[in-house]
Amino acid sequence: MPNHDRRDFLGTAATAIAATQLGGLGSVKAWVRQMPPAAVQLPVAGDLPSLASATEWLNAPPLTAAGLRGKVVLIDFCTYTCINWLRTLPYVRAWAEKYKDQGLVVIGVHTPEFVFEQDITNVRRALRDMRVDYPIAIDNDYAIWRGFNNQYWPALYFVDAEGRIRHSYFGEGKYEQSEATIQQLLAAAGHGGIGHEKASVDARGVEAPADWGNLASPENYVGYARTENFASPGGAASDTHRMYAVPARLRLNQWALAGDWTVGKQATVLNKANGRIVYRFHARDLHLVMGPEARGTSVRFRVLVDGQPPGAARGLDVDKQGNGTATEQRLYQLIRQPMPIADRQFEIEFLDSGVAAFAFTFG
Repeated sequence: MPNHDRRDFLGTAATAIAATQLGGLGSVKAWVRQMPPAAVQLPVAGDLPSLASATEWLNAPPLTAAGLRGKVVLIDFCTYTCINWLRTLPYVRAWAEKYKDQGLVVIGVHTPEFVFEQDITNVRRALRDMRVDYPIAIDNDYAIWRGFNNQYWPALYFVDAEGRIRHSYFGEGKYEQSEATIQQLLAAAGHGGIGHEKASVDARGVEAPADWGNLASPENYVGYARTENFASPGGAASDTHRMYAVPARLRLNQWALAGDWTVGKQATVLNKANGRIVYRFHARDLHLVMGPEARGTSVRFRVLVDGQPPGAARGLDVDKQGNGTATEQRLYQLIRQPMPIADRQFEIEFLDSGVAAFAFTFG
């Protein structure tokens, strides 16, 4: 899978990939990557790289490659607002619980995409809300990421009891194959009674699988560094207060601003109340990574779909009238529409100033 600056959206669950450039590291957010079937003999792809460069550990004291010998290890690269990782989390969480007494250690490596994801307070809160209790290495400097030569969120690396990487998988999907690999490595390590029964997985809310058959809108960023299809007349003025307007008509996957905004590199920030973002999309779910720019504040908002309150199409973070409040920087599910799925015009109006909007994702 090549690295490139522009996201590809190929429209099917078997081939859809979202790729983004981040800070010159060539990082790619993987939506779905179809991998070949697991071989009976898993190849050796090198030794488990050092974990010593973690800036902090959560849920455990610092772990080392040497100290993990004798255990089967699953390394999971994550960042807490990534919808692709969020949809894999129910499976990783279930594997960690089922096999923790049978020789498996799951380690999340939290490598942040956005600046606010470097804040350990935000990460702790997010992991608590997501019921993540397995060890998390905080990788704010991207040192572990580089040690693995990793390029993807999410990314799984399967390590045997001798400390060797035996398999990797990037993106969503192939969960049965991944769990079979865990079982194979545990059995090879001498842990009896593993069997082939799969873990019970509870995937709801934002963690529910995407509706790939109806997904025709790719992830899009709101900051000027990586956005696409911005349609407000006159374009965006980088890092400058400016009044924006919405054109009379938006094409599919175009978006626009209305009101007084500052378009920054990573995020777009509302300077005065009653600013709006309008987006033409085609998907069951619409999410927005956003939150108050100042910690401890909140921003009220109202969502419309095709000019009407969402009603049955509301997401988890709004009521039927489309009302909600952003209290922290995270991913908000704003729309989950029932069938039939069609092109829709989404609108969010912020009733207070100070919101920072980072990225739209769909499912």
